[in-house]
Amino acid sequence: MFDSYIGIDYSGAQTAESRMRALQVYRASGHSLPENVLPNPDWGRGNPNNSPVKNWSREDIARSLIERAQAGERYFCGIDHAFGFPAQYHQRYGIRDWNHFLVDFTAHWPLDAPHMYVDFIRQDGRWPRNRPQPKTLRFGEPHEFRLCEQWTSSAKSVFRFDVQGSVAKSTFSGLPWLLHIRQALGNKVHFWPFDGWALPTDRCVIAEIYPSLVSRRFPKQDRRPDAHDAYAVARWLAESSQRGILERYAQPPLTQTETRVAELEGWIFGVS
Repeated sequence: MFDSYIGIDYSGAQTAESRMRALQVYRASGHSLPENVLPNPDWGRGNPNNSPVKNWSREDIARSLIERAQAGERYFCGIDHAFGFPAQYHQRYGIRDWNHFLVDFTAHWPLDAPHMYVDFIRQDGRWPRNRPQPKTLRFGEPHEFRLCEQWTSSAKSVFRFDVQGSVAKSTFSGLPWLLHIRQALGNKVHFWPFDGWALPTDRCVIAEIYPSLVSRRFPKQDRRPDAHDAYAVARWLAESSQRGILERYAQPPLTQTETRVAELEGWIFGVS
């Protein structure tokens, strides 16, 4: 269905421009096994040693996805942070839809700005100089869950910070970059399921993924846990496509009411 299948193991540590070993990208194409992808070596030019870049930053990842799509590559990309918040959050702050959510969230949590880290805003009250600062931040409660998280046995609330396995910092740090990608690519990219549940064949697809659902299906070999998560996602997507069952995962058995909730909150691809 697609030219390539990309798995991204995300991290909310440090700042948007920080290059971290914890950020891992694997890509599968054709019938080959996924391979580790490194950032464009030209992105390292101008650093003190003029040396190639070895690790990704969140900014680099968004840039790479944008450039691949603009070059005509049709990929399916799974990223392991939440793409939305629970319905209670939307009701609390009058959020109409996912587009409104991304813009509003980025205005209140400008974690795409240089030198900004989640806890700089959350705990220290720092703010980027070139962004207007709202009077209050947007918050949620650790006991608030999305519907898709209620359907899994181990997924944690997107508002639960500072615990083992927390996805909160990754989610808060990643959401502004989804807005960047959406604004840069327009109709070249389909964010599932917000742009529709059916998978298009004429554009890129980006979806939320939970690597724990699939990582144990494949031998770990000598890969680090974060690298194996990205590898497993890319391989599972590619093999599901080859077997003709990828579309099945795009259609979870939801009622009409549940579907409306999921179209606002988002859904983890593969949870059914």
